[in-house]
Amino acid sequence: MVSEIFSGIGLAFLIFGLFVFFTAVLGLFRFEYVLNRMHAAAVGDALGIFCILIGLIFLHGATLPAFKTVLILVFLWMTSPVASHLIAEVEVATIPNIKSECKEERR
Repeated sequence: MVSEIFSGIGLAFLIFGLFVFFTAVLGLFRFEYVLNRMHAAAVGDALGIFCILIGLIFLHGATLPAFKTVLILVFLWMTSPVASHLIAEVEVATIPNIKSECKEERR
């Protein structure tokens, strides 16, 4: 009974994580400016990875693979935002007229 509940919770997290990834992909296509696209991808990546790995932890139970999944989760949650921030800094540093490109046109 308890394992069925954990399996259901794990599957719910997996499905929600896939939904977050798909909405992040839509954000990549919808936004025009590169920093907006990168923000959508970074936030979607962090939340999607979190949900999918939590779902896998629930599906594994209290085992060694679940502990390894926790280590992967911690590693990805520390490195993904830092990498996105560094990419954004490089983008800002390499575009000479960044202020004019950041202005959003009113429709």
